[in-house]
Amino acid sequence: MTVRDRADLPGVSIDNLDMADALAEIERLMAGGGPALVVTPNVQHLNLIRKDAAFRAAYASASLVLPDSVPLIWLSRLLGRRLKARVAGSDILPALCPLAAAKGYRPFLLGSMPGVATRAAEILEKANPGLTIAGVYSPPLDFEQSAEECRKTIAAVRAARPDALFVGLGSPKGEIWAFRNLKAMGVPATICVGAAFDFITGRLRRAPRWLQRIGLEWFFRLMQEPRRMWRRYILGNAEFLVFLVRWMIEGRPRK
Repeated sequence: MTVRDRADLPGVSIDNLDMADALAEIERLMAGGGPALVVTPNVQHLNLIRKDAAFRAAYASASLVLPDSVPLIWLSRLLGRRLKARVAGSDILPALCPLAAAKGYRPFLLGSMPGVATRAAEILEKANPGLTIAGVYSPPLDFEQSAEECRKTIAAVRAARPDALFVGLGSPKGEIWAFRNLKAMGVPATICVGAAFDFITGRLRRAPRWLQRIGLEWFFRLMQEPRRMWRRYILGNAEFLVFLVRWMIEGRPRK
């Protein structure tokens, strides 16, 4: 894109693209040599942007910001800054694989539980003849707190020399770690995709399409992992609604 078409929402400016546009932009980033970061905001991310300076810095550095949330699409329309479509992080990896198979791009899968990324790679290669997954690596829990584990992770990525790195480490860890280590890894395009590997392998069930379309994928996820997700979805959604009402009344973000 020569001119960036973006929608400004509270705390974040989002690229106004559909999936086809997003894949074309990611291919451009891969061809450009990078390193470039791609992030996919949802309501939780907008909460984090206000409160977490490191997460905010990661977002400020991103080359591509794609809307991974139907409520953000609704919000853009409410504010008169209409976004074309949801571009979910969980959908980007499987959508990119046919292009990668056809043109020889080699993705790397980083994150999730041991064995999950490996199984996701097997499924993707089987579904896309000619696709080569450059490598997979599932670092230990809290690896980002260990300099040695970070070095191992970076070394695994660098040795594979992928064209794209898909990061499934969760938020805000994935975005912050990727941002801080972009140059060290040397990958043209790094894309944060949340629970994509878990969905591909079936470790987590994806919400039915009709629930996704009406903006209730979060509720389906909450029902699967209530203990882990209730703070994020119940408290987080309520927090954002309170912030949004204040923001619209006052016309400026409230710390």
